[in-house]
Amino acid sequence: MSTTARLRDAGRHPPAPLSVQLDGEPLTIQQWLRVLPGKRLVGQGEWQDQRVLAKLFIATGAERHWQRESAGIQALQRAGQPTPDLLASGDLPGGGYYLLTEFLAGSQSLQQCWDQLADTGLGSPAATAILEEALQAIAAMHKQGLAQTDLHLGNFLQHEQQIYVIDGDAIEVTDPGKPLRQSAVKTNLALFFAQLEPQWDKQIDSLLQSYLVINPLPELDREQLNAAIRAERQRRLDDFLSKTLRDCSQFAVTKTFQRYSVVLRSEQEALAPLLADPDSVFTGIPLLKDGGSSTVTRATIGGRDVVIKRYNIKGLGHWLKRFWRPSRAWHSWLAGWRLSFLGIATPQPLAMIERRIGLLRREAWLITEYCPGQNLLEHLGEAGDAIPVKQTADAMLRTFKQLAEARISHGDFKATNLLWYDGRVVLIDLDAMQAHGNDAKWPKAWAKDRVRFVRNWPADSKLAMWLDDRLPR
Repeated sequence: MSTTARLRDAGRHPPAPLSVQLDGEPLTIQQWLRVLPGKRLVGQGEWQDQRVLAKLFIATGAERHWQRESAGIQALQRAGQPTPDLLASGDLPGGGYYLLTEFLAGSQSLQQCWDQLADTGLGSPAATAILEEALQAIAAMHKQGLAQTDLHLGNFLQHEQQIYVIDGDAIEVTDPGKPLRQSAVKTNLALFFAQLEPQWDKQIDSLLQSYLVINPLPELDREQLNAAIRAERQRRLDDFLSKTLRDCSQFAVTKTFQRYSVVLRSEQEALAPLLADPDSVFTGIPLLKDGGSSTVTRATIGGRDVVIKRYNIKGLGHWLKRFWRPSRAWHSWLAGWRLSFLGIATPQPLAMIERRIGLLRREAWLITEYCPGQNLLEHLGEAGDAIPVKQTADAMLRTFKQLAEARISHGDFKATNLLWYDGRVVLIDLDAMQAHGNDAKWPKAWAKDRVRFVRNWPADSKLAMWLDDRLPR
């Protein structure tokens, strides 16, 4: 069997180390950095006594991607944009293609730099500096007629005080050597800004100054740019939510006639016993909730605490109402990931299981991280005789503002469904959460949430009056 065929068959676990003969010269892959099963592999290796980054294109019909990668790197080099040098490129023995570039030892992507920050909120000097570095590199590409169509911080490397652009496959060339048209600039910038939390929209004018220093433009239509950012954010959110329900690098999905399950791939091994028998944790330990429609418990799995919520079927009548539509576990799984995507704190969803008969749903389970926080009724006091301290006040108002901007209603805004943990307000119990978009029902749903939250405290209390005055209407 050829090396390419073996790599295709290996799926998500290609062998390493791996030696491949490239025109008589051995390439030794020591570590795989990214695996797209049966399509493309990216690894760190050694070739001709130097460290290289190797991309192996192993899918049938991969020639187009290989050619685009090579053409994109060459376009960046012609434009004077720093990018790792292209060292070799050609056919893999047994089918497929390879491409080798220099390995920038000690480099970090701007995404890695961002993830290491203690504060990525609006106005953070370190976060602002990272965004400005990215925008300067984007401006340099735009000035030369290039656009990175997979524009995110992970595609910029910081190495020895220099920013390098990577992923040649996503480089689009329009008119080499001439600046991009303003419409193309707007589209590409919207792609970049849409990946930031909406709070950063207030800083766009300031951030753009670093772009305009490199690529001076007539004034951008900010209204059009804002509309493009909103549209791109919605597209990214829709794409991500669909990804949470299919087998991919981040999620593992199993479908049979009798069940459907999805689990965060990084948690698949640790949660395997629980996925096999989710009811096993509901016996012998105290339950957090034992209601008719749902039962909730907490368990320690793989050395950490998780919460398991079982959505029960109370009888035939209840089943007839539920079997034909996605379960409440399915709904809560998507709701949790929606909040996570939008930067709104909620315990991370880890897995979801539906028991089925073909396409007909029965009981379902949702597994999430356990949040040890104190609920807001306890944190703020039931009497409501004092307004919250600044840290709590800012966090509460920010959470409500985020929900309002995203047009999300919780549906059951009891103070016990909001936890105070690590300086943030954490939302739980997402069964009734709805994302309204342009739905005319949104104002009524939001008003109901707002009233329900304020009603947690006596109407004449300082806290209730403070909330009624400050929460978004």
